[in-house]
Amino acid sequence: MIVINIDVMLAKRKMKVSDLADQVGITLANMSVLKNGKAKAIRVETLDKICKVLNCQPGDILEWQDDEDEQEM
Repeated sequence: MIVINIDVMLAKRKMKVSDLADQVGITLANMSVLKNGKAKAIRVETLDKICKVLNCQPGDILEWQDDEDEQEM
């Protein structure tokens, strides 16, 4: 499964999720869906904008974890 680490990057940048949503150009509701890992998909354009605003690489935001790891939790 893919884990979204937007909250980690927001903390590192000392930025609020609402500020990120405004700068990326998506609604706070949609950014919250992404941040909480509930999104089914993300546009490459949106990922590009998030990386630009947070000054990071896509790998700083997206992390793959084996589904077996989730079952152990």
